[in-house]
Amino acid sequence: MSNGAVRDDAPPSTATEGPAMYDLSCSRVTKKFGAFTAVSDVSLDIPSGSFFSILGPSGCGKTTLMRMIAGFETPSEGDIKIKGESVVAVPPNRRNVKMVFQHLALFPMMSVGENIAYGLRCRGESRAEIGKKVAGILDRVGLPGTTDKRIEQLSGGQKQRIAIARCMVLEPDVLLLDEPLGALDLKLREHMKIELKLLQHQFETTFLYITHDQSEALVMSDQVAVMNAGRFEQIGSPKALYDAPVSGFVAGFVGDANCLPGTIADMSGTEARVMLDDGGAVVGTVSDGSTVGDAVELFLRPEALSLRDGEDGMRVAGTVDSLLFNGANSRILVKIDTGQMIEVADPSHTAAMAEGDPVSVSWRPERARVFARRTR
Repeated sequence: MSNGAVRDDAPPSTATEGPAMYDLSCSRVTKKFGAFTAVSDVSLDIPSGSFFSILGPSGCGKTTLMRMIAGFETPSEGDIKIKGESVVAVPPNRRNVKMVFQHLALFPMMSVGENIAYGLRCRGESRAEIGKKVAGILDRVGLPGTTDKRIEQLSGGQKQRIAIARCMVLEPDVLLLDEPLGALDLKLREHMKIELKLLQHQFETTFLYITHDQSEALVMSDQVAVMNAGRFEQIGSPKALYDAPVSGFVAGFVGDANCLPGTIADMSGTEARVMLDDGGAVVGTVSDGSTVGDAVELFLRPEALSLRDGEDGMRVAGTVDSLLFNGANSRILVKIDTGQMIEVADPSHTAAMAEGDPVSVSWRPERARVFARRTR
């Protein structure tokens, strides 16, 4: 990528050739507000019919980028193309892009059918055609027979589907979703992640989803761009981001990880022995250009750690500090002899452990990722 972001794998093409293979492209887009740069030199290509997410913390620039795509902000530099055509000079109402906001922005004084029909009426379509399209889209989102219901009669999940239906009835090239699950309770959010994925497959429309929730991005997306401080750090499939992060920021932000700060004492190829700041030494694999003497962080996924005897690789002794029960995602908090607390996900041992039990924690060096230490 032009801004230095690593692209793990080219997105799957759904077209044979030509610029229209991408429903949305951003080329070296920058947005400045006075002396502040909100988005800095970002590029992306989103294939037709894919679910693409931009994942990052609050204030990283992801919503500003979406607003430029929608036409509510103008890039300071760079180009934005929809179906191969530049839209930088095209006003929002002339772009075939629709947007679902976090708070949905449904009209409470209108019925479900009137909400969905609003855009069609603005286009000047006939009453008969509008009625046919409203009924059809309600069938597709699984809410037939709700045309005359008031918005306040709907559940949170139903409101989400009506907000999507109101956009999809206009047949956009790209649907933009700006943290649309943020206002829902946890149980409904988990349900709606699956609903959104199924709806996207059903409509075969390109979805661009903005979120700070890594679980949402990993579960729903074909491709994810991880954004930090206005730039893309890495673009790839959810599996690639999780298994092969290219920076300490991505390793720490995508998924759960134990982070152990230290300094590289010596190396053999990419395998490094890291002297930890709090004492002791551990072994991992350098995943960037770090070398002997560099301050680094070693990242360990809880599921990469084992309490089983006979495992090869790095092994440290420790004591069970506490058991963190969370159903299938339960963890064991271990204080290792080097002084650090680490979380271990080892289902075969969780039920048999008790606080104070001595344990031996092991991992393969290739499962421990070492990156240059982040500045905070």
